[in-house]
Amino acid sequence: MARAHLDVQALYSALDKEREARGLSWRALAKQVGVSPSTLSRMANGQKPDVDAFSALTSWLGTKAETYVVSEVRSTVEPDLMTELAPLLRARKDLSEKDVEYLEQLISSTVTRFRADRSNV
Repeated sequence: MARAHLDVQALYSALDKEREARGLSWRALAKQVGVSPSTLSRMANGQKPDVDAFSALTSWLGTKAETYVVSEVRSTVEPDLMTELAPLLRARKDLSEKDVEYLEQLISSTVTRFRADRSNV
């Protein structure tokens, strides 16, 4: 059976970026989320939050919990980047349909360029 684990570092990094974007201290973030500040301190040291805290943190971020769960059995084929990004872009309430289409085109063009650069090496 495939085992999976929580990527605490990725979750903590996402929290840190969103915390900075909202201009919050770690203590204020903990209060908004409804977790203890010590939960965030433990995460900074690589320890996993409990299930309730994990759920609250991913809800506060507006991300799916599985974003931070890593399987030990990796697929040999990565999903297409736009397949993963499109739902995230479309879920943003601060982006219009035109904004989303523009970003999708921009990202797709960039990915195409990266692939071309790699194939020329």
